[in-house]
Amino acid sequence: MWKQEVYEVKTLFNKINTNKKVKVSVPGSKSITNRALLIATLADGISELKGTLFSDDSRHFLQCVQELGFETEVDEAACMIKVHGLKGKVPKREAAIYVGSAGTAARFLTAFLGVSDGVYKLDASEQMRKRPMAPLLHTLEGLGTEVDYELEEGCFPFTLRGKPVTKDQMSVNIEKSSQFLSALLIASTCFKEDVTISLEGTHGMAYIDMTIKMMKQFGLEVRESQAHQYFISKGQTYEAKQYQIEPDVSAACYFYGMAALLGIEVVVENVFFDSLQGDIQFISFLEEMGCSVEETPEGICVKGPVDGKYKGITADMHACSDQAITLAALAPFADSPTIIKGIGHIKYQESNRIKAITTELRKMGIRCEEDEDGVTIYPGEPTAARVETYDDHRMAMGFSLIGLRAEGVTISDPMCCRKTFEKYFEVLEEVVMSLRD
Repeated sequence: MWKQEVYEVKTLFNKINTNKKVKVSVPGSKSITNRALLIATLADGISELKGTLFSDDSRHFLQCVQELGFETEVDEAACMIKVHGLKGKVPKREAAIYVGSAGTAARFLTAFLGVSDGVYKLDASEQMRKRPMAPLLHTLEGLGTEVDYELEEGCFPFTLRGKPVTKDQMSVNIEKSSQFLSALLIASTCFKEDVTISLEGTHGMAYIDMTIKMMKQFGLEVRESQAHQYFISKGQTYEAKQYQIEPDVSAACYFYGMAALLGIEVVVENVFFDSLQGDIQFISFLEEMGCSVEETPEGICVKGPVDGKYKGITADMHACSDQAITLAALAPFADSPTIIKGIGHIKYQESNRIKAITTELRKMGIRCEEDEDGVTIYPGEPTAARVETYDDHRMAMGFSLIGLRAEGVTISDPMCCRKTFEKYFEVLEEVVMSLRD
């Protein structure tokens, strides 16, 4: 596997034939892979997951599933996992699992094990130990789950003494992560009664929509009220099935961003507008900036404006906040300020992403201003800099785009992108070489 401590981005602007068309393949969606993994363990029978992502996050999730006693068959070369689901039962009544830095594994497995009959010790990386868990844990405690904290209350590591849910009402606060609600929804087949889940906050609703659509694809119905209450009828069971995982739209967006930066044409294979993933909205922001967009049989094609001259925009990115860093990387080259809002919650992700954005852009001489809900970035010419990535895969991948247009940009710890897209820089190298031919 490709390894480097620092990656020097090769500047391409004004050095390529802009008539070339780039075609890129990206790995499967992390969000869909990890949802499908948990649903498959809860299903009745053997599910075959095709197009599976293999990355740090998904491997941690898979290892946890295996350590809980679930039988799996794994073929990384074919991007396939078979999971023998046990209709909501956990094979081992006692187990210790390590979720690494995987937020989905942390939240989804906590909910599942918290409503299962057993004793389970959960731990995480130092990074994940600092990320929010308390709202989900407090909801579980309200359902009767006993939580023993080893260090700080509301954080990893902890031991769950779970029990099946017999209550018919619960609420959860999702201001810091929509994964808290997704976790409870997916685990709802373990509930013994008809249940109503009430919601506090509206962050990350695109991910909630993805969860509900996937539950339906596996045979489970969730009803939603206009007041953001969710109703799950007792006695439902997920159906085991063959399931095709979509390409990762989050990964695709880095290459679509490249189209805007360089004024080229980019197709990402098998990414279409009917995607389950909220990051598909990022393409509409590129269109607003001046890109042309077309859905082709191969996938969505984005063509950047001539000479990479595009507009600054105001973008509410609450539905696609993983792309806030990508838009921030494009913003210095726009013709007017770019305002990114609706992203206050990204302070609590792998890094404080708002602070990371402003720190690294200012290092390059770019003026930017942050507030509680977002950031404003002004046009400028980025100077040479070494980008700190804060052990955050999105900082590594997103800020690499700046170096395609500004000289002297290097990325520290590029291999932190293993969290979701371990071959990102290899693919980027291939694209760069194809454009220089």
